[in-house]
Amino acid sequence: MMMEEYLIDYKNVEICRAEHVVLKNVTFSLRAGEFVYLLGKVGSGKTSLLKSFYAEVPVASGDARIFDYDLTTIRRREVPFLRRQLGIVFQDFQLLTDRTAYANLEFVLEATGWRDKEAREERIDAVLRQVGMVNKAYKMPHELSGGEQQRIVTARALLNNPGIILADEPTGNLDPATGEMIMSHLYDIARRGTAVVVATHNLSLLDAFPGRVLRCADKHLVEERR
Repeated sequence: MMMEEYLIDYKNVEICRAEHVVLKNVTFSLRAGEFVYLLGKVGSGKTSLLKSFYAEVPVASGDARIFDYDLTTIRRREVPFLRRQLGIVFQDFQLLTDRTAYANLEFVLEATGWRDKEAREERIDAVLRQVGMVNKAYKMPHELSGGEQQRIVTARALLNNPGIILADEPTGNLDPATGEMIMSHLYDIARRGTAVVVATHNLSLLDAFPGRVLRCADKHLVEERR
């Protein structure tokens, strides 16, 4: 059982992809409400580390725990239950293009076991209000700007009240003002107690939204003091 104060607890973890070591000797812990940046060049292992948290990239060795799951021994049937406790914000949105923003959110709730229609409606309304998108809920993805799509993606990540939000380059496809707005939403989410991990190349964000800084370099994860 993981120590209660840590949502993620990695000790001497090694992550491999296609038999190549991506990261080694990773020691990292995350508490509720923390706001953490993950920096590093393309190919340095940022995305592999994020994917290890939701068991898409396996942990090769070490001690790796998230919530109450041991990622070195997690079973395939347990993975969906782990992922329900995580909210994932993708750079390329990954919205279903054949249905409205609202229907995208309802699809996720139905897929994760929300059987009561009224409860689904209340939850969708709550997350849309949180990101300021109630009036755009019935638009198709192609009718929304990039920033509006990213706000819907953020709402989608919040649906199941996750303990952790993982955001992989959430501002990468956005203009600076819209990117800052998205980061402001994520920062507010952390202040309300949900841990947030943001992988980014945009160093200007660090001054506007201070947080812990971790860097992937030379196959290691190093915490930077600022």
